[in-house]
Amino acid sequence: MLRDIIRQLGRRAQTLRDAWYLRPFAHVFVDPRLWSLQRRSITGAFGVGLSICFVPLPVHIPVAFMLAMLLRLNVPTLIGTVFIVNPVTVVPIYYLAYLTGRTLLGETPGQFRFELSWDWLQNGLGPMWQAFLLGCVVCGAVAGFVGWIALDRIWRWRVQQKYRRRSGRTKP
Repeated sequence: MLRDIIRQLGRRAQTLRDAWYLRPFAHVFVDPRLWSLQRRSITGAFGVGLSICFVPLPVHIPVAFMLAMLLRLNVPTLIGTVFIVNPVTVVPIYYLAYLTGRTLLGETPGQFRFELSWDWLQNGLGPMWQAFLLGCVVCGAVAGFVGWIALDRIWRWRVQQKYRRRSGRTKP
């Protein structure tokens, strides 16, 4: 089912190539590796997408698209994975990154007081930014690597299961 959805998105690549506003970038959309459904392209895109989720700026989609072009990864998978960070999940994900960074820096937990003011944005974030950014880098690297390995292993296992079922053998 997921494969069919990705296949339909690949067919829409032709529509993107033909759009007048994307015509200057049409040469980018021509590369078939950006739309291929091969294991390496999909699993790599998933891992990179999970890493991009921990970038603390709202530039996920442009960064994902540029990395897809640069690394020749599946565009629909990479863009779709980036949407893991959404208004519902952003707070827990970034709080986990902050806690990870704080633990790695050996900081003791302090009292956190939030005020919706310009002064708080200038002075209140000061003690937290190092822990937050370190946590984002570490969590992004770990999530990307674990996601890539996990999806790769699941993909290989599913292919082996299909071959065994097709040949009538089951694993002893």
